[in-house]
Amino acid sequence: MRSLHRILPVSVLLLAGSAGAQTQHYPLIQPDAISRVEVTALTPAFQFSECEAEAISGAYAMSNGWRMKVGPSNDGIVAQIDKQRPIRLVALSRDLYATRDGNVTMEFNRGTAGDEMLMSYVPDLRTAQVIVVTAKTSLAQR
Repeated sequence: MRSLHRILPVSVLLLAGSAGAQTQHYPLIQPDAISRVEVTALTPAFQFSECEAEAISGAYAMSNGWRMKVGPSNDGIVAQIDKQRPIRLVALSRDLYATRDGNVTMEFNRGTAGDEMLMSYVPDLRTAQVIVVTAKTSLAQR
């Protein structure tokens, strides 16, 4: 019985040690493998043109301290955060872009001046968590 009284406080300390502040993880980049299936209603296809992607291209200062560069691609944009691997996003509308697996979405032309961006992403597929980060274009880019 006495050993039970000693084990309980030790187990509580072990659990508390892992509950400390966590840093934000970069967006998860999945290969083109399908990890889930989503069924949605048909929507009219968005006709993408590269000039729309060029209008949002440039450097963004993100609210969590990251830096992001955005450039056009043949069906959307390519975004690179800090020195991480580039993330390919396809155009869903003029201002909305997402990765093919849906883990990262970016919405551009927000705010009163249209110079803000909202990114949401799933940092780890094993948890039910979505992180939302805002960004503003660098003044030198606009």
